[in-house]
Amino acid sequence: MQNDQIQQAQFQLAPVSRQAASEGIVLLKNDNNSLPLLPEDCVSLFGRCQINTYRSGTGSGGAVNVPYSVSALEGIDLNPSITINLQLVSIYQDWVNQHPFDDGGGGWAAEPWFQKEMPLSDELVESAANTSNKAVVFIGRTAGEDQDNKDVAGSYRLTELEESMLVKVCRYFECVIVVMNVTNIMDMSWLNTLEGHQSIKAVMYNWAAGMEAGHALADILSGEESPSGRLTDTIAYQIEDYPSSANFGDKKYNVYQEDIYVGYRYFETFAPEKVQFEFGSGLSYTQFNQQLVEHRVKDHEGSKQFEFDIEVTNIGDLYSGKEVVQLYLEAPQGKLGKPSRVLIAFAKTKKLAPSESQLISITVPISHLASYDDSGVTDHRSCYVVEAGDYHFYSGGSVHQAQPIYATWHLPHIQVVEQLQEACAPIQSFERIKPTSRNDQGSYQAGFEVTPQRRVDLADRVIASLPQALELTGDVGIKLADVYSGSASLEGFVGQMSPEQMATLVRGEGMCSPKVTPGTAAAFGGVSDGLFQLGIPIAAAADGPSGIRMDSGHKATQVPIGTLLGCTWNRELNEELFYLIGQELRANHIDTLLGPGINIHRHPLNGRNFEYFSEDPYLTGIMASAQTVGLARAGVSGTIKHFAANDQETARVDVDSIMSERALREVHVKPFEMAVKHGKASTIMTSYNPVNGHWAASNYDLNTTLLRQEWGFSGIVMTDWWAKMNDPIEAGEESKTFTSYMLRAQNDLYMVVENDGAERNAMQDDTLSALNEGRLTLGELQRSAMNICRFIINAPVMERPLEAYEPIKTFKPKATKLVEETPTQTVYVANRPMELNASTQVTFDIAVNEAGIYRCQAAMRYERDALAQSSCSLSINDLFSMSFPIHGTDGTTQQVEGLEVKLDKGLYTFSIDFVKPGAILEVLHLNKV
Repeated sequence: MQNDQIQQAQFQLAPVSRQAASEGIVLLKNDNNSLPLLPEDCVSLFGRCQINTYRSGTGSGGAVNVPYSVSALEGIDLNPSITINLQLVSIYQDWVNQHPFDDGGGGWAAEPWFQKEMPLSDELVESAANTSNKAVVFIGRTAGEDQDNKDVAGSYRLTELEESMLVKVCRYFECVIVVMNVTNIMDMSWLNTLEGHQSIKAVMYNWAAGMEAGHALADILSGEESPSGRLTDTIAYQIEDYPSSANFGDKKYNVYQEDIYVGYRYFETFAPEKVQFEFGSGLSYTQFNQQLVEHRVKDHEGSKQFEFDIEVTNIGDLYSGKEVVQLYLEAPQGKLGKPSRVLIAFAKTKKLAPSESQLISITVPISHLASYDDSGVTDHRSCYVVEAGDYHFYSGGSVHQAQPIYATWHLPHIQVVEQLQEACAPIQSFERIKPTSRNDQGSYQAGFEVTPQRRVDLADRVIASLPQALELTGDVGIKLADVYSGSASLEGFVGQMSPEQMATLVRGEGMCSPKVTPGTAAAFGGVSDGLFQLGIPIAAAADGPSGIRMDSGHKATQVPIGTLLGCTWNRELNEELFYLIGQELRANHIDTLLGPGINIHRHPLNGRNFEYFSEDPYLTGIMASAQTVGLARAGVSGTIKHFAANDQETARVDVDSIMSERALREVHVKPFEMAVKHGKASTIMTSYNPVNGHWAASNYDLNTTLLRQEWGFSGIVMTDWWAKMNDPIEAGEESKTFTSYMLRAQNDLYMVVENDGAERNAMQDDTLSALNEGRLTLGELQRSAMNICRFIINAPVMERPLEAYEPIKTFKPKATKLVEETPTQTVYVANRPMELNASTQVTFDIAVNEAGIYRCQAAMRYERDALAQSSCSLSINDLFSMSFPIHGTDGTTQQVEGLEVKLDKGLYTFSIDFVKPGAILEVLHLNKV
């Protein structure tokens, strides 16, 4: 890694991350133009998250070690346009110092979703009101992997102390501004019920905005930037109003009874009166007018497309700003049933000065008007169809504000847009929502219909598509570089590989493999000597999506969470941001970022919603495509995840997502389809959960029928870490060792086995035994080997020098005299067990009495289940040497292998840093080999 390249990448990233953070802030309420703050305003800041500002969620999607982080207080204090009550700031700083941030002990998913607030006295608040005229109140929440939010205080709802804080501030201030420093949407019904709620004049979601969060918030509060974020979710008055609530959180089955009616598609169709803040809503400091200038219906490549020219004008007097044009469709109900509104296009303007205009041109292909018939009710089963009837287009600033923009387009006869085949249909009977009659208010009554079940024979489908085996030639001298240069074929190269070599190739190693960039999630490719001799380099994958996670402690840029980036509604900005992240990845010798996350916000309580963009599949697909294109421009890939329907964290490795084929295609895999077709995604991660009985990692219809046959995907598919698989045909029992099922489904790469465990089959998977027994064909194994090699050929690792992994690092002693120069602290001696029982950073000296090669080994335990992750790094004389990664052991002690190091006789200082806390390192061994 080259430090100057890393520093340059981070330098370029910071301002773009700040811009993205400010453009994703959503202003939901601004009575009496309470914002922006004026020069004559003095502001009192309440809430500890002004200091302990959340910059991301928890788990793998948020664990970025940052070079710096700007809190809300720091950003506001550094902004010369804002005057704050420094006396109150000092009181909060003293209290937070005495009541430090609660990280739950630092373990995996142990951090509580909220932090206890400082109790407020009436005297303190009244005193603040006497010295300032406005109050900003911070409400903070995090969330993350491995557990969902709950409909309780401290999670989805306010705590008693938070509510008391708001009540007291509202009692003494006439202008209260609430800033939601949160990762997910929360209950907002208190805006109408809280004592003194009339004093709350402004509310904004500034989400978790990465390293530059404080600066971005100050930019908005001061008026240097006008807010232009728009909600990507519906905020309903009650959690029970979400149609998925009745089926969310079960540990065995998650029935998608709401079908295609997710989020605003449900509320606009059945219950608009239950919406507090609608999808697409958000205020600015100025006002805009949107005017349709021209519309056209044209023939394009044999089908219709709709073209709209919309002029957007800033009609305000003071502030410049950006506007979002949102285009919605109302389709005829027909025989299939449709949502009352569906987002089909959007665009964001440049920054417009007062009286300035911009012409926005939007093109909508007729495919955006189509619905999928999974029942045959239109006589076109397994087709995307545009049913006969009247189609209405609406444009505006939100789904509610959108107005009709031209005369009805009428289609006299049904039109088939795309003929497909049944895929991933359910095997379990259930009913799904369908609109029936319309009431006087224009909403539909919710009826139910039986969901169509699977009709295809998966055995016939799999057998019909079995690939031909390549001739096994043995090594004929072809290197992967020959395929890269075009002087040899990929088939000829893979034909050289033995089954044992290919079985090794389909196993990734990690976490924190020493063969790649320290602290990253996985190494894959040439992880054995035999594969390396064929010229296959070792590629690196790092956790994302909001920055590079390196559990070695190395620093990287943390950008805003996915939800905030979705709220920018800015495709170009997302592409540019991830192009720069791609530059940082390249500088760190990392080939793929494990992101973006593009699952659907099916329910507000999903703990991992912060990694994803929206409840809407089209918006999600556009943002996913933009980010993957940006990464590809930098020469790296984005691993879009989690394919598919990973929509709750509760029992995430077991709960079966049971849904109709229509819901799967139109909602839950639509973003993946868009990212593949338009974003040119080359890497995909499957989800932990089964979809209609088949675990996603071995789901044939997901990974082959849809992804490769219909969408034309030619990249690699990898499992989520330590995933389970079951039979692609018969379903049934699942196991982490069933890699033959994974390969049959064309999920190419198992993530992960322990370091140095791929060649020796450390997990005892069944790839080779299934091959020998005829349950897996040679052609199937070769097919995945070709997919992996094809990816590596197009990855940055192919451009780096092909260097063999050197497992032994050399370190020189800091002192050669072992007694006289020894500090007063305890000195351990090599070749003797060192009982540390450490869970936090510890530094100590080790005396090496004999020069030689020493192997490091740690006895560790971790009181969590197998999906939890922890890591500590070992530095020798302040130089990083290795990581000890571990996943949950349920409290039992395990031996974690480190590396071999070459040490001369002398004294060494060892430092162990728990970069990802949680585990306990009981005993460290440093034994001469």
